[in-house]
Amino acid sequence: MTEALTSHPDLPVHDMPSEGLPPAATDVEADVHAIADRSRTASRRMARANRAWKDRGLRAIGAALLEHKGRILAANAKDVETGRTNGTSAALLDRLTLTDARVQALAAALENLANLPDPVGNVVRGQTLPNGLRLRQVNVPMGVVAAIYEARPNVTVDIAGLALKSGNAVILRGGSAAANTNEALVGILREALDSVGLPADAVQSVDQYGRDGANVLMRARGRVDVLIPRGGRELIQTVVTNSSVPVIETGEGNVHIFLDASADEKMAVEILLNAKTQRPSVCNTVETLLVHCGSTVLPAVAAALRAAGVTLHTDDRIRAALPAAVDSVPATEVDWATEYMDLDLAVAMVDSLDEAVAHIRTWSTGHTEAILTNDLANAERFIAEVDSAAVIVNASTRFTDGGELGLGAEVGISTQKLHARGPMGLTELTTTKWIVQGEGQIRG
Repeated sequence: MTEALTSHPDLPVHDMPSEGLPPAATDVEADVHAIADRSRTASRRMARANRAWKDRGLRAIGAALLEHKGRILAANAKDVETGRTNGTSAALLDRLTLTDARVQALAAALENLANLPDPVGNVVRGQTLPNGLRLRQVNVPMGVVAAIYEARPNVTVDIAGLALKSGNAVILRGGSAAANTNEALVGILREALDSVGLPADAVQSVDQYGRDGANVLMRARGRVDVLIPRGGRELIQTVVTNSSVPVIETGEGNVHIFLDASADEKMAVEILLNAKTQRPSVCNTVETLLVHCGSTVLPAVAAALRAAGVTLHTDDRIRAALPAAVDSVPATEVDWATEYMDLDLAVAMVDSLDEAVAHIRTWSTGHTEAILTNDLANAERFIAEVDSAAVIVNASTRFTDGGELGLGAEVGISTQKLHARGPMGLTELTTTKWIVQGEGQIRG
């Protein structure tokens, strides 16, 4: 086990035996299994709940968040203060922090979810066979969804809301850095569900069991239907490597923007500022800017970014093209691979669209890439040749977000190539069932 894994309080332990847990952890195993079993029972009730009932639950949670806002913010203030004392970075503190406006935004997102169509029962396809059999493939809930994530208490509400609307039960492991906030939120969610006659056990947490609880959760195959890790590379890869429960992998965001030679200066400045500085700590923030050698807008873009406090990590050609008043630091290969999650941006010059695409293929995490261009042919080539979960033309990368794309919220942004890719909303938390109806047909 590496030193980094040992020191990370939220990561499952790498060298845990494949069967069971050490004797000291057997009570944790029994407790987490009991939680999962209660979730299974609750999931069966959630699967039978109609849309009106689930929407009442979502609205009850939204109202409870606003009613108990003071309790939530007080708990969050304790977590933030502990984070500051422990030397947590500004970017991570921003992700940890809840404000009055952010709590109101969580309640608004739940209202948006309530207004969205229910994916359960949606007919994916259907037909009547020549022998008279009537076939339908319909969306049904996953069942028990588990999530392991880092210090982002808003994720607690987002994942719970999406799971409930799609007819699932959810088990949460929200990380020690947000322990007080998540305890308050989970309690409020459970009370709200109970108030409208939905099972409180549709939302449960294993935070009280720490890493041992996360380890048991990862190995609860048969009790947990799907596990979603959300956080940094280390957490995600540890869960992917160690879990026996099926995993939907959400990816880190080493996000690129290619500034084509034809891009408009005003548009480029506005988009780059938004994509880098609006909220640097999130995964859809741009981390690398690739500039075509024929572009004339680099000086204006670089000056605007520096004025906004962004540190530019530049290659030799970019530094030579920058005005003397715009300072930067030399980039290394490490910069091309880094998700800064802060006010830092790697900048490289390329000679062609082909070179930009090649750079993206080498260093991208498959999250989001954008092109700024007035050349339709280049835009179409970029769309066709870049293989990421989201490809954007002439807009900020910050739009790769479930709420912004009309999904209500998101469980995470999947960079896999399975049924779920990109922002994962309601439909991505369902699977399908084949319904075959006949009138006595037998197979010949």
